[in-house]
Amino acid sequence: MDTIIFSSTTELAAAIRSGRVSATEVLQAHLAQIEAHNSMLNAVITLDAERAYERARAADAALARGQLWGPLHGVPFTLKDAHATAGMRTTTGFPPLADYVPDSDSPVAARLKKAGGILMGKTNVPVMLSDYQTSNSIFGQTNNPWNSERTSGGSSGGAAAALAGGMTPFEIGTDLSASIRIPAHFCGIFGMKPTEQRVPLTGLIPGLPGPRPIRIMSCIGPMARTSEDLALLYSIIAGPDGQDTEVAPVPVDEVPQLALKNLRIAIAPTFPGIPVAAEIRAAIEGLAKQLAPLCAAVEEAKLPPVDINQDLARAGALISMMTGAVQPGEQEHPTTLAQYLEALHMRDQSILAWEQFFDKWDMLLCPPSMVTAFPHCQPGSPLQVDGQDVNYYMTAAHGTVFNYTGHPAIILPYQRSHEGLPIGIQIVGKRWSESRLLAMAQALAEVTGAFQRPAGY
Repeated sequence: MDTIIFSSTTELAAAIRSGRVSATEVLQAHLAQIEAHNSMLNAVITLDAERAYERARAADAALARGQLWGPLHGVPFTLKDAHATAGMRTTTGFPPLADYVPDSDSPVAARLKKAGGILMGKTNVPVMLSDYQTSNSIFGQTNNPWNSERTSGGSSGGAAAALAGGMTPFEIGTDLSASIRIPAHFCGIFGMKPTEQRVPLTGLIPGLPGPRPIRIMSCIGPMARTSEDLALLYSIIAGPDGQDTEVAPVPVDEVPQLALKNLRIAIAPTFPGIPVAAEIRAAIEGLAKQLAPLCAAVEEAKLPPVDINQDLARAGALISMMTGAVQPGEQEHPTTLAQYLEALHMRDQSILAWEQFFDKWDMLLCPPSMVTAFPHCQPGSPLQVDGQDVNYYMTAAHGTVFNYTGHPAIILPYQRSHEGLPIGIQIVGKRWSESRLLAMAQALAEVTGAFQRPAGY
């Protein structure tokens, strides 16, 4: 069982196909891990073991007949509690939706099932995905497997904790303000935010009346324990669904083979005006020194001529315009069409500036956040960065920049802090270049290293 629960998705799928292990055995191992550790983590908040076992037995029977459902045949998984799942509760951590059960699957859930995956349950989220910690009044607080007194991040914090704790082989997160990337960094796993409008948002936060509130900057992407798994999962969930009209019918490219020696890597230990803990800065600078003799170029680059702090403020304003929510530090005021169009125009300028930057550089290597996993606290409380109080909402600054511009970004686990907490790195590439960015992540992982399991799991 120990071998099963920390195997990668790709390894599990291959083992099931070859008959080395059955889908039923793999499911049983993961349910046992949930039973053993979920009381401490509170990551998995809904389980349907009965239907999962039924599906696993059917998967084993199909293989015995020579039938293969797809690349995930027999692999169990959980889903963040914001994706619609037919017949399984989907609450988004919002009390009015505490008992909401969708009639149909989101495209993400449907595609994973069609590929042969077996849905076991759902993982915890903050209320309406609106915090950098994961807690709500329905299910309570999710803890970090590296230190239960620390947050697992948000809003995909339940997903990241379940992955790091060996309770699921993969997850699918959502990312409007670094909500995949912060939990991946905090929990020491891999996570990917694709280019905006690559994966349909249909079925995300279901059960609310009226039109969908979020149309731009929000992305759905894979979370896993290897970069190869990210590539496999992305290839399954990406592409149009016939309902989200903004997802283009563009095929997903094969992930190429890329050598580090041919890559030009730009380094940013932080961004202008954005704080970062010394240990995280040192990790970025240390990795740059490791990569320098291996790559075509590794330089602390001049960033695009945009005001990143202004971009962050504009990103918050756009979220407010879309959702009606007032971001911290902003004043509530009506939005006119002219204001909205001006906001989109300013966004265009930033997108174009970063695209020109990536004409010269293959990727940007930068921090995923200003801090490692911080102690559970009241949202909005100041956070400590090297002994100084820093605005709580700057936690996502290094990631939200690329929600604003729509660029794809990947988190890779790298080191541990002096407190034993994971430190990840963020790599960013040109828009629409997920396959190339995934290839660069696979090459980089040879240097940064593999996922490490937390002690006790």
